[in-house]
Amino acid sequence: MEKKILFIATLDTKNRESDYLVTAINQIAGCRALVMDISMAGHALGQADISAAEVARRGGSTIEKINNSRERAKITGTMISGAIAIAKDLLAERKIDGVIGLGGSTGSLMATDVMRALPFGLPKVMVSATAALPGLATRYIGTGDIMLFHSVIEIAGLSPLLKNVLERAAGAIAGMVNVEMLNKESLQSTDRKTIAMSQFGICEGCASAVMRKLEAKNYDVIGFSAAGVCDRAMEEMIAKGLFDAVIDLAPGGVGEHLMAGMRSAGPNRLEAAGKLGIPQIITPSGVNLMSPRKSRYKPDYHQRKKFDLDKLRTFLRLNEEEIILVAQEFARKLNLSTGPVKVLLPLQGWSSIDGPESPIYEPETDYLFIENLQKQINNSLVTVKTFALNLEDETFADHIVESLLDVLP
Repeated sequence: MEKKILFIATLDTKNRESDYLVTAINQIAGCRALVMDISMAGHALGQADISAAEVARRGGSTIEKINNSRERAKITGTMISGAIAIAKDLLAERKIDGVIGLGGSTGSLMATDVMRALPFGLPKVMVSATAALPGLATRYIGTGDIMLFHSVIEIAGLSPLLKNVLERAAGAIAGMVNVEMLNKESLQSTDRKTIAMSQFGICEGCASAVMRKLEAKNYDVIGFSAAGVCDRAMEEMIAKGLFDAVIDLAPGGVGEHLMAGMRSAGPNRLEAAGKLGIPQIITPSGVNLMSPRKSRYKPDYHQRKKFDLDKLRTFLRLNEEEIILVAQEFARKLNLSTGPVKVLLPLQGWSSIDGPESPIYEPETDYLFIENLQKQINNSLVTVKTFALNLEDETFADHIVESLLDVLP
């Protein structure tokens, strides 16, 4: 069957370029493009399958109000809301197999907002002249599985170079839509349970051992780097019901959010599984550390015990006040859980860089976390257990696997 691709652009500013990409999708790539116009300054009737007027209407406004408004942020939000509503309907009705966008800064921001509202696994390509600008790439992608296609040259005119860029972009989305989309139904169609697992470089040994042991028992383990973005995405995917259980090896994003660290995973970290009631196994890798931007160091940060992970990232030890605060936040979140939670706490270091021989080893401060967590937990579904091990010990991985198997239905 002919694959259908939703094409999103501002036709008032990218008309010729959009027409060329649509033609490439239809004729070169052998798919059918469904054109959505998200223009705000004007619109061309008859040139889009979904007009800017329809997008504005679905966003709760009119195209006349959009065209005449000077409240840029407001009308942008309106058009994005309308485009998301339409895109979700098209997907639910099985009328699209992928999405591609074309634009500069504004067009890219708007189109990728729509893409991020669509599920993981749906092919998404953003052709952008501003994909490499500092700060924008991460804003475009966020927690979405979006492919950024950097045009390098400005998307203006139809030079041989730009035509080649657009033709390759058409080929990219065409190739992607010919791969079957992975979704909740296809995951649940097998007899293998799927486990989400947060991990990070400083607990890589433990993560690898846990994954190996569970795969040997016929489980699928999906890893997420706990650097602040992927573990935030993990929470979103957990909330959509994609997993049967969670092993949270590296939930340090909770404390990083409180301390405004670079690994902050947002205010909702460590909450989705509890709300759904699926089993959770939690360990404290990295919870006793933070990674603030060096440009935002407080005076006392320079005196902290530290570990330079690389030339860009330095971990600082939490002080007593901070680690108690983090323990309280963990307890608050875990007390809301409606399913079984097992917190496994090693007493001889919480990562590969944290142990008796490490300059950042500080068990007395770690114990404050343990003590305050136990004191604050008031949910009978949550149990806390300590082990005279380092988190990276092979035996600790065995305890994680055994604990999970104890609570999986």
